[in-house]
Amino acid sequence: MNSIIICKTCILPATFPGISFDDNGICNYCRREERSVEKIAEKKAAFRDRLDELIAGIKGQNLSYDAIVAYSGGKDSSYTLKLLKEHYDLRLLSLTFDNHFVSPTAWKNIETVTNTLGMDHIRFRPPWPMVKALFRQTALEETFPAPTLLRASSICTACIGMVKSLVLKTALEMSIPLVAFGWSPGQAPIQSAILKNNPAMVKKNQWALFKGFPAEIQRRIHPYLIPEAYYEIYKDRFPYNIHPLALFDYHEETITRELKEMGWEAPGDTDTNSTNCLLNAFANQRHMDRHGFHPYVMEIANMVRQGVMDRREGMEKIYTEQNPNMVKYAEKRLGL
Repeated sequence: MNSIIICKTCILPATFPGISFDDNGICNYCRREERSVEKIAEKKAAFRDRLDELIAGIKGQNLSYDAIVAYSGGKDSSYTLKLLKEHYDLRLLSLTFDNHFVSPTAWKNIETVTNTLGMDHIRFRPPWPMVKALFRQTALEETFPAPTLLRASSICTACIGMVKSLVLKTALEMSIPLVAFGWSPGQAPIQSAILKNNPAMVKKNQWALFKGFPAEIQRRIHPYLIPEAYYEIYKDRFPYNIHPLALFDYHEETITRELKEMGWEAPGDTDTNSTNCLLNAFANQRHMDRHGFHPYVMEIANMVRQGVMDRREGMEKIYTEQNPNMVKYAEKRLGL
């Protein structure tokens, strides 16, 4: 990918869908995006005030938990737990979707962080045959609409779809008012950092995830999705989704240093864009082979534009070759 033309401001390549460059080599995404540090800071502050107000009105109202956090054991979700606990003093339940590819170091980090912060944790582990079938399907065929693939590989989209369903399902059953995700500032815009779940929209999105699979895969994943009856039974208590990292200062070095002070360790067996998953390198490679661009490039380009990551680091994260050993490891486990 080194021979591909790359935006001179961010890191988007000429192979990215819908991209164009001006005479200075600057892409259309950079030209149309607000780059004023002051205006971005103002927007963050306004949404941060909204988050403060939301949490103030919710905190302590539920008899069990204030929030459930989708917890991968990676850097960003670990820091999200730390932030919600230490800054807001929320009662938290963390839930990890065990996709059978979680790094052993990530499991140690999950135990360390949850114990240090004093919170309950659920490890949800579906049987390997179901997970294998899901990942094989998304590795072999495109299952999701093209716009979905601008931000994530098919494999990751399937996995995070399961995560979203499981944490929302748990929140509904336990009347938990907040669902938190550890999205980086580049994964979702500031304006989506606080979002009230709409039952009709959740149902539509879940069906979009579900309908692309063959009938046998649909049958296997159906028990993990939101039951049809829940949309009516729990229609008045669908929670808010929040991703607070978009609203706070975000610097990877600072985050990593603070987490290490808690005993968190960076895994040595994952790729440059994951600190928890042994499948990610393979998922990235499959996506690049199919589409000609890295599935994380939009996220990292957004972070470069926002000034939370310098361009050199962004280039290293995206244009470093995938670890062939990790790619082969996933291929072997999936029987490909």
